[in-house]
Amino acid sequence: MSGRRLLVMGAGTAAAENFIRSLQDGDPSLVLLGCHDDPFVLKQSGADTKYLLPSPRAPHFLRGLRALVHAVGVDLVIPTSDVHVQRLSVGRRQLPGKTFLPAQAVVSLCRDKHALISTLRRRGIAAPDTRPVTGRKAVDRIFAQLRGRAPLWCRPRTGTCARGGGAVSSPEEAWRWIRLWETMQGVPAASFTLAEYLPGREILCQSVWRGGQMLLANTFERLSYFGVDNIPSGVTSLSSLAKTVIEPDVVALCRQAIRALSPKASGAFAVDVKEDAQGRPHVTEINAGRLFMAMTAFDLVLKHNMALTYVQAALRDRVELRDDYAAVDGYYMVRDLDMPPGILHADDLFEGVESAWAKPMPSSRSEP
Repeated sequence: MSGRRLLVMGAGTAAAENFIRSLQDGDPSLVLLGCHDDPFVLKQSGADTKYLLPSPRAPHFLRGLRALVHAVGVDLVIPTSDVHVQRLSVGRRQLPGKTFLPAQAVVSLCRDKHALISTLRRRGIAAPDTRPVTGRKAVDRIFAQLRGRAPLWCRPRTGTCARGGGAVSSPEEAWRWIRLWETMQGVPAASFTLAEYLPGREILCQSVWRGGQMLLANTFERLSYFGVDNIPSGVTSLSSLAKTVIEPDVVALCRQAIRALSPKASGAFAVDVKEDAQGRPHVTEINAGRLFMAMTAFDLVLKHNMALTYVQAALRDRVELRDDYAAVDGYYMVRDLDMPPGILHADDLFEGVESAWAKPMPSSRSEP
């Protein structure tokens, strides 16, 4: 793929920079361009060349993007957020051959979490029983319908990073939570849902598809989250600690779910899976059109580079992998603000680290 020119959207953000580092490691011959609407964020990018564009939410964004693509000879535009995916999905006809996205109907369906879950359940795919909130009386009715399953999980139908999501134990608590978001953040009560709460592990499955074939998948477990002390629910989708796991049953479920939505699926699919009390996996969310923000950082230690596979599939290059699920176990990713993700194996966790309580520490000064 020598000399191919890729434009990574959101340059300077964690998602884009993880993707860029992964591609730089996977194929140094690629020319990696970056774009963003904020010059301060853009300036931090490791892209070879950086371009300032209008916000994806601006009416003239597509016009500016199209002009840039033609001016510098971009071969592929890569979205790194749901906003990017939605904007490119709607405007894909203005960028023929420059995007690699699922069908527009699939992107729209996955954006609405309630519509997605309802569709999956109708097709016999494990997903949490989810009901729409239409008002205060609906909250009472849903708790009665799902009696014995408290707490329930309350969240808006759209959004990212688990925004507005939280476990609620009673109709009163649920309505207070909904009203708080309505009053403080302008999220309408009618945009919320209530669902059965799944208390098990949180497994992430990201995959790349082309023409209905899954080319590559990998799985990770989210272990802890950023900033939970400042988040009432204690949950976000921003991992501060995650690890690679081998979960063939999760991959089988995600494969089934994606094929049910799109028999000829192409593009990236990032699937959130949660286990119930018996350890059975359920699909809770699908981000169609992009990979997870942080999980491409694991490409440095995985058998196959997911970001590079995405680019090869998008550019219609031959992708020849012995296994479409070649997971590895025991690698951890540690993330914090103002530093790139750290990847280490469990066997190396205590290398160069001494326990202060395992043995007496040498004194820093002489005894009197």
